[in-house]
Amino acid sequence: MSNSALELRQLGNTGLKLSSVGFGASPLGSVFGPVSDEEAIATVREAFRLGINFFDTSPFYGGTLSEKVLGKALKAVGVPRNEYIVSTKCGRYKEGFDFSASRVTKSIDESLERLQMEYVDIFQCHDIEFGSLDQIVNETIPALLKLKEAGKIRFIGITGLPLEIFTYVLDRVPLGTVDVILSYCHYSINDTTLVDLLPYLISKGVGVISASPLAMGLLTESGPPEWHPASPELKAACQSAAAFCKNKGKDISKLAMQYSLCNKEISTILVGMKSVEQVQLNVLAATELARGEKDDETLAEVEKILKPVKNQTWPSGIQQS
Repeated sequence: MSNSALELRQLGNTGLKLSSVGFGASPLGSVFGPVSDEEAIATVREAFRLGINFFDTSPFYGGTLSEKVLGKALKAVGVPRNEYIVSTKCGRYKEGFDFSASRVTKSIDESLERLQMEYVDIFQCHDIEFGSLDQIVNETIPALLKLKEAGKIRFIGITGLPLEIFTYVLDRVPLGTVDVILSYCHYSINDTTLVDLLPYLISKGVGVISASPLAMGLLTESGPPEWHPASPELKAACQSAAAFCKNKGKDISKLAMQYSLCNKEISTILVGMKSVEQVQLNVLAATELARGEKDDETLAEVEKILKPVKNQTWPSGIQQS
């Protein structure tokens, strides 16, 4: 289908091979400004054309709109279902958090209906730091195992911001129960703390997805949204780094994307997209990197600017609705 050199990477022990750039579908839920169905379809079509095969959504994004629009776009583009990988989530909704067995069991049926699919490849507990981790271990994951047996989901994942949630859960479930983790904001130029966890995850056979290579807008020319939880110090340093790049005629976002793509132990870098142009820019970052065209000089300067705030984070995901 694709004419791109977008690299495919193994996802833990799942046997799935994900494109190194993953399509984050939260913007399709008009989370960052309105997106028409036509735009969404064109964006998804371009993603396939350029070799992206992994799409991630959640019922939380746009209050179920992201799933509906992604489902509609995938159907319109008409690529055979076995040629792409879809991940959605459970436990986090517009109405709040609910990781109970009954809710997540109902959740998959609602998601499949919105996505117009028979199954999803990966079903993830969404932002588990907001729930009870013991409930995730003792109630939610056993419920997801039943959905796996029923053929509604192929693999099980957990997502969230603080890295210690992953070891907490993985230490308490049987090996091979949790197939995937999705971490965000911990593998980018300003924060590489995910690296410390990789040997542990690999030893458990768990696949790793890293999202937010731009640190939720910190590593962009336009800067982060008002509500961004980073400290003023971290925001200022990122702003300086972005300005430095701009002065050199470089784009900090491309640099950040390439930095995140360099670690082959991370299966895919998930980035939100809502236009054909965004898809092209993200894939271009990857294809240039594959051709050895990485701007190490500018990167070294940016790393120097960000050194005083390196690995500075915030305690949990945001309650931003």
